[in-house]
Amino acid sequence: MLAPLRVRTPLLRAHHAFGRMYTYQQQQQQQQQQQQQQHQRCGLASLVYVEARADGKIDDGALNAISAARKIPGPVTAVVAGTAADVAARALAKIEGLSKVVVAKDAKYDHALPETNASLLKALQGTEDGITHVFAPHSAAGKNIMPRLAALLDAQQVSDITAVEAEDTFVRPVYAGNAIATVRTSDPIKIVTVRTSAFPAASTGAAADVPAESAPPVETAPLSTWIKEDVAKSDRPDLSSAKRVVSGGRAVKSTDGFKMIYDLADKLGAAVGASRAAVDAGYCDNSLQVGQTGRIVAPDLYVAIGISGAIQHLAGMKDSRVIVAINKDADAPIFQIADYGLVGDLFTIIPELKEKL
Repeated sequence: MLAPLRVRTPLLRAHHAFGRMYTYQQQQQQQQQQQQQQHQRCGLASLVYVEARADGKIDDGALNAISAARKIPGPVTAVVAGTAADVAARALAKIEGLSKVVVAKDAKYDHALPETNASLLKALQGTEDGITHVFAPHSAAGKNIMPRLAALLDAQQVSDITAVEAEDTFVRPVYAGNAIATVRTSDPIKIVTVRTSAFPAASTGAAADVPAESAPPVETAPLSTWIKEDVAKSDRPDLSSAKRVVSGGRAVKSTDGFKMIYDLADKLGAAVGASRAAVDAGYCDNSLQVGQTGRIVAPDLYVAIGISGAIQHLAGMKDSRVIVAINKDADAPIFQIADYGLVGDLFTIIPELKEKL
């Protein structure tokens, strides 16, 4: 969907500031009505699940999912749920390309529990006119909620898409990214999760003022209860959206050795990642794992230190713009995809690198 364009005419220039604003708002409303009529004729409409954090901030991946949904002709509605849904809705009101925001302000939707949130999406799919596609980021929340929604709707989910070819055709990686599949679904309702690194984030427009409405009440069975979460707090950038990432592998040898990774990341203003081998060895928290069974990242700079380059790790970072590999094994697979490689002992190279920065 194209965002309404600001039109400057001699009439607008002749009016005073209030008159210009009023006339522009009328034109914007007319354009929105025309777009809605066009969308109704095409018979397609998308719903995007947006995860709201406890402080009211929206998950960054939701903006990428909105961009993916806009590839489908028709209006795009965002749904945000939880205690802080009203705060998140105000941020969504400034996102270009949305036609409406549905707000479900209720504590039972907190923490993205699949039982409650999938029931909400199912109810909205049935009440919102003409919903044919439901999108969510391929995040922990999306992977938790969308399969349950697909089961409730008796539809097959299309997971981790990297492109939208048509309203029923999507591109997704398979075999840990070693092959790319183009899939077509005949289900009337398409349930889709989006690889966020494959789509740009939806932009914020000063002229955007997306209307919001409250979600209808939904009865949900209390099948699960949220107990607690243990979150490692850090001042470093979030791994999923960071522009720079420094990752360490098993070759750092210990928890103390992994401190070099943290120090270098702080020098570069980067997020910290890790291979599965480093996580399994207990060198760092599993929230830092990059790979097929961890985070999928695509930063501007990815520094792989002591990582051999197993297929499952490459699946999570090979789309990075610039890859730098440091490894003492010159035949390590990581060098096959690296833009820059440095062969040597990381315990010698990293201290020297930190001195140069």
